[in-house]
Amino acid sequence: MTNSIAEVERADCILVTGSNTTEMHPVIANHVKRAVRQRGASLIVVDPRRIDLVSFADIWLRPKPGTDVAWINGLMHVILEEGLHDEDYIRQRTEGFEDLRRVVESYTPQRVEKITGIPSEDLKVAARIYARAPAAAILYAMGITQHTRGTDNVKSLANLAMLCGNVGIPHAGVNPLRGQNNVQGACDMGALPNVFSGYQPVGDPEVRKRMAEAWGVQELPETPGRTLMEIMEGADRGEIRGMFILGENPMLSDPDLNHLEKAMRQLDFLVVQDIFMTETSQLAHVVLPGASFAEKEGTFTNTERRVQRVRKAVEPPGEARPDWKILCDLASAMGYPMAYDHPRQIMEEIASVTPSYGGIRYERIERVGLQWPCPTPDHPGTPFLHKDRFTRGRGLFHAIEYQPPPEVPDEAFPLYLSTGRILYHWHTGTMTRRSPGLVERAPECLVEISPDDAARYGIEEGDYIRVISRRGRIEARAHITDRAVEGTIFVPFHYAEAAVNRLTHGHLDPVAKIPGYKVCAVRLERP
Repeated sequence: MTNSIAEVERADCILVTGSNTTEMHPVIANHVKRAVRQRGASLIVVDPRRIDLVSFADIWLRPKPGTDVAWINGLMHVILEEGLHDEDYIRQRTEGFEDLRRVVESYTPQRVEKITGIPSEDLKVAARIYARAPAAAILYAMGITQHTRGTDNVKSLANLAMLCGNVGIPHAGVNPLRGQNNVQGACDMGALPNVFSGYQPVGDPEVRKRMAEAWGVQELPETPGRTLMEIMEGADRGEIRGMFILGENPMLSDPDLNHLEKAMRQLDFLVVQDIFMTETSQLAHVVLPGASFAEKEGTFTNTERRVQRVRKAVEPPGEARPDWKILCDLASAMGYPMAYDHPRQIMEEIASVTPSYGGIRYERIERVGLQWPCPTPDHPGTPFLHKDRFTRGRGLFHAIEYQPPPEVPDEAFPLYLSTGRILYHWHTGTMTRRSPGLVERAPECLVEISPDDAARYGIEEGDYIRVISRRGRIEARAHITDRAVEGTIFVPFHYAEAAVNRLTHGHLDPVAKIPGYKVCAVRLERP
C-alpha cells in the first residue's frame, strides 16, 4: 500500500475494484463504510459480482471479467476529455504522459461499453466522481492481479491515480490489500526469485557484494531464480527433481491441478513443512512439523507495511518446532552453519542488510509497529510513500492497450468461471476447515449462479451440478443469488472435495508469472 489503513477513512473518494473487501478484509471494509457513512466519502465499486460494498456505493460498475484495462483507460479518457486531470502534478512529477494520452484517446465510453458491458453514462459519472475528489484512494486485491494481464491492470490503476495527482498525498494512493497477514513480510524478506530482502535486485553487483560479505560467502548468484509456476513447469519437464514447500498447499491453491499433480508426482524428493497434513503433504517423502503463529516469536509485516511483534502464547505440540529453528538446522546440516538464539537476532540481521528495515528493532515495536521505509533507529516510519518524489524520481505513465483474456466463453464452454474466497474460510482451509464453528457456517462448496442462468439450465437452489472446463470437472451444490452476474459463475477454492483449480488454466501473466485464476470458460451439466 502506498498509504495506510487508517487513511482510508479520511479519503474523499474510494474506488474499490477486484476486492470483496467485507469478506476478505473486513476490518478495512469497516474503514470504508465509516468513510461513507460518517464523513460522506464517495464510493465507486467496480466488480462483476454484487459484493456487499455495492449497497454503500454511489455507483457500481459491473464489467465483464478480464476487461479491467479497458474500463480504466475509459475512465482516463473521460477525465482527459473533460479536463479533470491534474496538470501541475503531471508536469512536475511524472513522465510518459503524452504516450498515455495517445493510447487512451481511442477508449471512448462507447467503445468501452462494447468491450466491458459498462454503460457509457455510468463510466462518465464514475470518472467525474474520482477526478473531482481532493484525495481519492484506490483499493484492489487479487481480482485485479490474478489475470494473465494482471501487471497491466496494476499499472493502469497507477496511471489513473497519477493522472489525478493521487500518489504521494495523504488519504489517497494505490493500495493493494494483501491476501494474508504476512504476505507483505514474505515479499519484503526476499521470498521472490529476483530480489534480496527489501527488493534489492540480485542483478546489482554492489548488492550481491554487500549480501555476500554479511553472510560470509565468496559470491552469490546474479541470475534470478524461477517463480512458483515456473518451478512447477520445471518439475513437469524433469528439470526440477526436488522441492521444499513451507506453509503452502499448492495441490489445492495452484491452477490446473491435474497437470500440477502429474508434475509433483514426478519429483524424486518432496519435503513439506506445515502445521497440519494437507493435500500437498500427502505427496511428500518427508513432512516436517512446524509451529503455528501462537507457538513462536517473531514479526509479521501487514498490508500497510507495518512491522509488528508476534509473541509465543503456548508451546508447540509434540515434535513441532518454530520454522526458523528447522531452517537453521537444515542449513547447518547442509554445510552452512546458522546459529541464532532468538528471532530477535534474526531481526537485527534483517535491519543490517535491508535499508528499508534499517531502523526497526524489537524494542521499537514492543507496543506499536513501524511502517517501512524506516531506515534509521530514530526514524518514525513512513505512513505514505512518494511524498515529495517517486523512488525512481518521476512517476512513469505506462501506455497500455487492452488485450482480451486467453480463454473466453464459446459454444462448447459458454460461461465465465471466477474463483476466490468466502468469509468463513481462508485459502485451502488448512486451518479454517478444522474449526467446527466455521465449518458449520460454510460446510460445503457452493457454485454461485445468477437466477437467469439457473432458469436457463433448469437448476434449482441446492441442486448438485457438474462444472466442466477443458482441463477437468467438479461437482458441487448450486447457490442461486443476485450476487452473480448472468453468464458468470463463482466457485470458492477452499474445498478439496470440489477443487475448483482442477478447472482453471495455467496461462501466466508474462511479467509477474501470476496465473489467471479469475477468468476461464466452463459449462454446466447435471450429474
